[in-house]
Parts: sequence; structure tokens; C-alpha cells
Amino acid sequence: MNTLFNLVVVIQVLSALIIIGLVLLQHGKGADMGAAFGSGASGSLFGATGSSNFMSKSTGVAAAVFFASTLALAYFGTNRAPAVGGGLMERTAPAVVKPVTGGAAVPATTTVAPAPVSTVPATGSAAVPATAPAAAAPAAAAPAASK
Repeated sequence: MNTLFNLVVVIQVLSALIIIGLVLLQHGKGADMGAAFGSGASGSLFGATGSSNFMSKSTGVAAAVFFASTLALAYFGTNRAPAVGGGLMERTAPAVVKPVTGGAAVPATTTVAPAPVSTVPATGSAAVPATAPAAAAPAAAAPAASK
């Protein structure tokens, strides 16, 4: 599928370049007016009138190829397989993890003791804290103020 996608991209780029070249080679409508008044053969490579027919048909074919390749690219862009995840690390293959054995192994089941719950009843409108605040440092330990 990736090879087909790349092939369609190459076809689209080539057809775009061909369209650009064909449009640049074509004469404008004003150039044919000079040929009508006798200033020589317009587009002498393909004849006086054959130039516009050949170039316009070639441009139409190149435009049809360009539009077909654009539709094919739009089809390939919308019908790709969805990615596994959004990030690059989620789309990579998981690394092989070897189990740890010996003293460094973590036990399979660990139990966590529930935190102790304090059941001190509230008195009045303010609740009593479950633990007493830390004792304040004695005032004698404070440094003496210098005079």
C-alpha cells in the first residue's frame, strides 16, 4: 500500500510539472490575432491552427491525470489504518520486560494498613484537633536581645 501511495505522489508531481510546462508554451488569445492579419504562421511547429488544439488537449489530459491522482491521494489519506494511540511512544512496540528474581523482587501482594481515624467529639462550635500541636520552645531558649 505504501508503494502505491508513493507511485501516486510521483504521478501527481509529474502531471503538475507537465501542466505548468504546457500552459507556459501556449500562446494567449492575442497572439492569434497577429496571425489573422498576415504576420506569419502562429506556432509554426504545429501549423497555424493545430497548435491550440494539440496544446489544449494535452493540457486537458494532464489536468485529468492530476485530478485523478489527487482523488487517489485523498482516498489513501482517509482510509489508512487507525493508529493505536495518539503519541509516538504509544505506537511503538512494547519492550520485552524480564521478571526480576531474587532479593530485589517486589512481593506480588502488598497490604497497606488503614490510617488511624480519630474519634474525638466536637465541643461547641469548634472541633478539637485529633493530635495536640507540637510544644512551643521555652522562652529561656530564645537568644537575649542585645543592648
